[in-house]
Amino acid sequence: MDFSLNCKSSRLFGFHLSSLACKCLVLVAIFLVFRTVCMPSISGYGGVSVEETKIDLIQSQSLDLDSDYGIRRDKFLQVPQIAWGLNNQKIAFARACLTARLLNRTLLMPSLSASLFYKEIDLLQPISFDKVFQFEKFNSLCKGFVQLGRYLDVSNRSRVFEVHKGSGRRWTIERDLDQLREAREKPLTDEFEVVRIVGKNPFLWHDHWPVKDYARVLECLVLVDEFTKEADKVVSRIREVGRDIRSTQNGVDSDGSSLKQVPYVAVHMRIEIDWMIHCKKLEQRSKISEICSSKEEIMERVGNIEGLKTPSIVYLAVADKLLGNSSILSGWKEGLVPFEKQKLGVDGIYKKYPYLIQSAIDYEVCLRADVFVGNSFSTFSNLIVLERTQKMIRTGMANSCGRNVMWPSYAYNILGESNGPKRWMTNMSDSSLQAISYGSNAISCSTS
Repeated sequence: MDFSLNCKSSRLFGFHLSSLACKCLVLVAIFLVFRTVCMPSISGYGGVSVEETKIDLIQSQSLDLDSDYGIRRDKFLQVPQIAWGLNNQKIAFARACLTARLLNRTLLMPSLSASLFYKEIDLLQPISFDKVFQFEKFNSLCKGFVQLGRYLDVSNRSRVFEVHKGSGRRWTIERDLDQLREAREKPLTDEFEVVRIVGKNPFLWHDHWPVKDYARVLECLVLVDEFTKEADKVVSRIREVGRDIRSTQNGVDSDGSSLKQVPYVAVHMRIEIDWMIHCKKLEQRSKISEICSSKEEIMERVGNIEGLKTPSIVYLAVADKLLGNSSILSGWKEGLVPFEKQKLGVDGIYKKYPYLIQSAIDYEVCLRADVFVGNSFSTFSNLIVLERTQKMIRTGMANSCGRNVMWPSYAYNILGESNGPKRWMTNMSDSSLQAISYGSNAISCSTS
């Protein structure tokens, strides 16, 4: 192909071009043609043009797990250390992954925070992502959708392009998205191997992706073997207690049938004083009455779950300050046998680890429960229901409105059938994670 031009008397779109300008224009033209023909992945996901993907930047259409296309591995996105509680960190991590996907870059493995001192950065206890979750497993499960990289993969760490995230009321969702689009489309950005996000902690970033994309990332998070085994021990202990109860009842269920395994109900019991103060203020601000729940209300509603077989173990996922508080173990409906870490004799497992790991183990225990009951304004509860919903979808189940469904979940803060908790599945058609991040009482037993 001949790209030569006569530059002595060139004119383009009404502008006279000098010889030097013409030469520059030719070089740019050659670069653009070469980029279009030989490097299609620069302009969009899997060779799709920027114009064609503008709508997809918000909807973020998912690629198949076994797709031959994927995120570029020679360009990287770096984010600040991620802070706050475990589940806000998981959301922040997913948001960072989706930001990297939008920019068509590999996310450099971020540091998580083992402590809660998110405002005092110097007090944060950093912990590497791969000390909590399996690095290779994540890339295998999320292949073609998002990609994690290591700093060893970067050839030049000193030359980076910084993108400063704005803050405050003026920094709107639209401005944030425009900034990301500009960073994606700007030729200058592509010259840099690393783009670094600078600004507030990532959990405060604006949200531009649908729930299903977050679910796709979060289901690729698998705890490292050490912590998975610790969760196994806790679940095994719960099952062991169930077998002991069964043996005392000659292996017969409440309806007279043979009881193969005593089910366990995990209840994320938010009744701490600081939580009650927070939720009361939230009720006043939002003018929503179904946020707070007393201990008595939780016990009553869990006891009224339709179709719940008895005996059942009730595992109470509670804050350490409530361990050993006998009042949370009394008053339950007959046939429901409550346990917390201390009564189970597993509190020693948790005490070995910092806050982040304790939360990760408890999350796994609740995730595996036969029945889960939580608060729809809790991020912890919301992410568990999200993962349980995803599991149900994988088996072809689109709702849990009927009886005898697998992995049912409920919100005890919202009144449901027969004065029990309301059935709860994540709305996978939501266009953002707003409801999960900040809570909602608009929940149902279907995925849409």
